Amino acid sequence: MIRDRGNIKWTAMMLSEHVRELRKWVDQDNYTERPELNEWDLQSIQEELELAYKRQCETQIKTWGSGRITQYHGIVEDIDLKRMCIVLKIPFGTQIMRVADIINVQSMD
Repeated sequence: MIRDRGNIKWTAMMLSEHVRELRKWVDQDNYTERPELNEWDLQSIQEELELAYKRQCETQIKTWGSGRITQYHGIVEDIDLKRMCIVLKIPFGTQIMRVADIINVQSMD
């Protein structure tokens, strides 16, 4: 019977420099460029946000940050024009997001 230790034998051979470079490599593969938004896209985002805020309906908001696109589902509670952010009520609390990071808004109703 062969008693192979699997990953245990290989982790001892991995130097911390190797692990660091492998993580950088994976991060580069997962990096997404920020989408270019024109005037029409920005106007559409603004209209959808205003509509979702007035109707208090379920909304899907996509944001871009640090090379990743993140989706949020919730109800727009507040639009803060002074701080240029949106307060989104999600199932586990509230999420505050900057308006500049938003790339897409869709009302779910």
